[in-house]
Amino acid sequence: MVSTSTRKLAKDAAMVGGALLAVWLGLMIVFGTPNPFYVVASGSMVPALEVHDLLVISAHESFGGVIPGDVIVFNRPSDNDRVIVHRVAAILDEDPRTIRTKGDANPASMPGTDFPITEQNYLGTVVHVLPQVGLLPKMIQPPVNYIIIAGIVGFILAKHFHSKKQQDGRPDA
Repeated sequence: MVSTSTRKLAKDAAMVGGALLAVWLGLMIVFGTPNPFYVVASGSMVPALEVHDLLVISAHESFGGVIPGDVIVFNRPSDNDRVIVHRVAAILDEDPRTIRTKGDANPASMPGTDFPITEQNYLGTVVHVLPQVGLLPKMIQPPVNYIIIAGIVGFILAKHFHSKKQQDGRPDA
């Protein structure tokens, strides 16, 4: 038989998990992309964007509506192995739509990185910049994230067993 405190722990865990899932799904719907958050990893867009700025992108901004001057996020066209954040420099062609980008701090556009960008490379347009907030995700990469998760799980379990002792009428040790 499952104890009341174990059911409460399972219920609390399900509520937290459900809330996190609901928030993430809501963000996906609002911004039209499975990942609306990106962290600036290089200085190619200084001074407009600094390393560790957190970017919020929207895929509701269609590729067809992108104009020179917009800052977009895209997969590098040469091999799709990196996500790039650069400013649209020019529309190269309309059929199919192809654009050229350039990092603000770069002297020129780089073939294979900045062009040719097509709709299949496009991830979204930058709609918000949260300066230096990208340091948080960087700080909670392994092993720090595992330590935080272990601490949270330990706290929940300690709370669970502490309340179970009180329910059983045993004094705290």
